[in-house]
Amino acid sequence: MRTAYFALMIALPAVAAPPHYLDIYNTAPSSLVSIAIAPAGTAAFHESSFAEQPVHGGGDSVTVAIDGDAGCARDLRLSFADGRVLEHKRFDVCKFRSYHTGRYWQRSGMGSTYTAQH
Repeated sequence: MRTAYFALMIALPAVAAPPHYLDIYNTAPSSLVSIAIAPAGTAAFHESSFAEQPVHGGGDSVTVAIDGDAGCARDLRLSFADGRVLEHKRFDVCKFRSYHTGRYWQRSGMGSTYTAQH
């Protein structure tokens, strides 16, 4: 019986976890031109470019699908038209369905890159 169960488990195809969807609201003053997302603590960023049709500042939004197989904690890297880069470490895509760039943009005035942690 145990052997039959094990053989059945091997024969079943692996089922991918459903994707997470993240609504990104660009409440920063500059247009968002790309976002890169990686499993937290890795350098395996997957980039989505919006350069041809940027997400304008002041409230425009975009929804991105995030592979569900790598868990909930993700590192985000958002690039803006003015050259600033906003990095957010360990953002929980399972707990939070939306991301508002303006909340972290205000803290980034000291340099071109700001790193936030959730």
